[in-house]
Amino acid sequence: TKSMKKMMFNDKYGHTQAVLESRKTQTRRILLPHTVQELRNGNDYQEVIRLYSGYKVGEVVAVAQRYKDITLEMPVKFLPELTKQPGWTNKMFTKADILTRHIRITNIRIERLQDISEEDCLKEGIWRDDNVGLEGTTYWYQGLANSSFRTPQEAYASLIDRISGKGTWDSNPYVFVYDFELID
Repeated sequence: TKSMKKMMFNDKYGHTQAVLESRKTQTRRILLPHTVQELRNGNDYQEVIRLYSGYKVGEVVAVAQRYKDITLEMPVKFLPELTKQPGWTNKMFTKADILTRHIRITNIRIERLQDISEEDCLKEGIWRDDNVGLEGTTYWYQGLANSSFRTPQEAYASLIDRISGKGTWDSNPYVFVYDFELID
């Protein structure tokens, strides 16, 4: 059998936790240059998704977490061995088949980063705050100190530049958009 895949989410900005609480149900991954070239060569989006996305609609994928963060959900007999693994402290080295939380990919599409809708910003884990008096509604994200944004897109633009590097939003790359649901 083919082994299960995992998907990594940014912990610094609380994304793994947001996924586990079903507050984040969408993620974007920047297309690699050779994949963008396939679009430029005239391949349609569906074909590029099929060939290059790495995930398929309906696929169940493990949520990457450090082993030490999921000890309570694991059979005790595994623990002595897992404490010695690099995955104990670094989720990059965890094995998908051992991980305990999963999402199902429900949709995949390609769009430009700046085409993100207000609704999709919220699915990406941006928070809406109606509680701020004079300013009216503002938007923010976890890991952000004392700053709020007038639109969800402004908040997401700031977030993506922190995660993927300054200038990412302005460069407006093609992205795979993955919709998913938490299944356990």
